[in-house]
Amino acid sequence: QVQLVESGGGLVQAGGSLRLSCAASGSIVNINTMAWYRQAPGKQRELLAVISRSGTINYANSVKGRFTISRDNAKNTVYLQMNSLKPEDTAVYYCNASPYYHADYWGQGTQVTVSS
Repeated sequence: QVQLVESGGGLVQAGGSLRLSCAASGSIVNINTMAWYRQAPGKQRELLAVISRSGTINYANSVKGRFTISRDNAKNTVYLQMNSLKPEDTAVYYCNASPYYHADYWGQGTQVTVSS
């Protein structure tokens, strides 16, 4: 079992920055992929960024060039640095861990609100 806890959300103005953290209950070094998602009210959950065990990173076009995913294996933590935030980035942000195919663990989410 893997427990994930997100933190770092809050209220920022457009153009500002936030760094989200996802702390895992154990080692993340052998987890196949770690990812960040978000979900706004009335919308589908959106995949934003993925980092694999090997270090391969992929971003959604909506955040490419603005968001950066990274991990610190010594701290069992994955991060999402968010820059140049826009009001449309307002959502609940979720951390996801997939240790193997079709196995998923989720955090409870952290709210990010970007004002105009």
